[in-house]
Amino acid sequence: MPYRRIRELREDKDLTQTYMAHLLNVSQRTYSRYETGEHVIPLELLCQIADFHNVSVDYLLNRTDIKQQYPMKKNLQ
Repeated sequence: MPYRRIRELREDKDLTQTYMAHLLNVSQRTYSRYETGEHVIPLELLCQIADFHNVSVDYLLNRTDIKQQYPMKKNLQ
């Protein structure tokens, strides 16, 4: 399942789908579909989920086993 880790992180914190849906401003049903892979998570929401759980998007997408977020770029202006 492509979004297995999103569910695992939510459950590790004893959070409900309803709570996460409210946080992301989507319905519980939509959030549930994100977790099961029935719907593709929009990039903006995927980033919000990663930030909320303090993990990288690559971790959520199962591209790495390293949870740590990447360092933020310094403003180049």
